[in-house]
Amino acid sequence: MSELLSFAQLGVRHILDVEALDHVLFLVALAAIYRFRDLRDVLWVVTAFTVGHSITLALAVTGAIHLPSSLVEFLIPVTIVVTGIENVLVSDRTRAPWGGRYRPVFAGVFGLVHGAGFATYLQALFVERVAVPLLGFNLGIEAGQLVVLAAAAMALALVDAGLLASRLTTARWPALRLRTVAVSLVVVAVASQWAVERTPW
Repeated sequence: MSELLSFAQLGVRHILDVEALDHVLFLVALAAIYRFRDLRDVLWVVTAFTVGHSITLALAVTGAIHLPSSLVEFLIPVTIVVTGIENVLVSDRTRAPWGGRYRPVFAGVFGLVHGAGFATYLQALFVERVAVPLLGFNLGIEAGQLVVLAAAAMALALVDAGLLASRLTTARWPALRLRTVAVSLVVVAVASQWAVERTPW
C-alpha cells in the first residue's frame, strides 16, 4: 500500500474516531442551519473550513508555528460554542451582516484552530518526509468530513420531517428554525462542558 493511501486512510479513521468527536460536532454545528437545497452554501463553508485547517496543519506539522496543545484543545470546543450561539442568534440570514455570507470566513478562521488540533495528532506519526503524509492525511480528513456531512444531512432531514409531522411548527417557528435552535443548543451544551474540562489555566 502506498504511503499516500496509508495516510489518507489514517485521516479518514481519525475524523470518524470517537477521539475526534469535537471535530465532528463542529461540522454538525456548521451544517445545522442548512437544508439539501442549500448545497452551494454548504460547499462554500466546508471549502473555507478545509482551507483554514489545511493551512494550520501544514504550518504546524512543518514546524513553522508552534501552538501549545492544551490551548488548541481548549479553543476547539470554544469554536463549537460560538458557532452554535451564532446559529441561535441569527434567525433571518437575509438580514444578517453581508446577507449571512460571512459564514465561509467564520468557518475558515475556525478551521485554523482545528488544523492545529489535527497537527498535534499527525506530528507523532512521521519523522522526516512531510509532503506525502501531509497530503494523504488531509485527503483522508476531507473524505471523512464528507461522510460526516452526508450523515448529518440525512439526520437533520429526518428531524425536519419529524417536526412537521408533530405539528410543532408555526409561521414564526418553521421546522428549519426549530431544528436549528434545538440542535445548536445541544451542541453548545456539550461543547461548553468540554471547554470547561479543557481549560488550560
